[in-house]
Amino acid sequence: MTVRYVVDGSRVRTLEDFWQVAGESIGCGGYFGRNLDAFADCLRGGFGTPDDGDFEIEWRDHEASRRNLGHHETARQLEMWLARCHPTNRDRMAARLSEARAGRGPTLFDQLVETIEEELPGGLRLR
Repeated sequence: MTVRYVVDGSRVRTLEDFWQVAGESIGCGGYFGRNLDAFADCLRGGFGTPDDGDFEIEWRDHEASRRNLGHHETARQLEMWLARCHPTNRDRMAARLSEARAGRGPTLFDQLVETIEEELPGGLRLR
């Protein structure tokens, strides 16, 4: 039987909100780290989700999340990441930040959806 986790997109205004809401919903013990790598690990099964990966995520009010995790929030996060990234990665981060500020390139919402689709093929329901 497939387990369904519901993410309430109306509560997602920032990336930090997403980590909180997803941690509460998806079952990774309420917390699975606050980065894409940890999230991807959770989506592979285990860490509070079914070991066999037989689950899906229903992201309700995803359009609100799409807006809130758009280029503005992406730029805000990239500013923080740029401040603490390894010096060899600064040029790439600065270029990504410039793109986000210009309203171009993938957004945080895009990255989250891509991560879910890669790690949980067919397991995302956008509502």
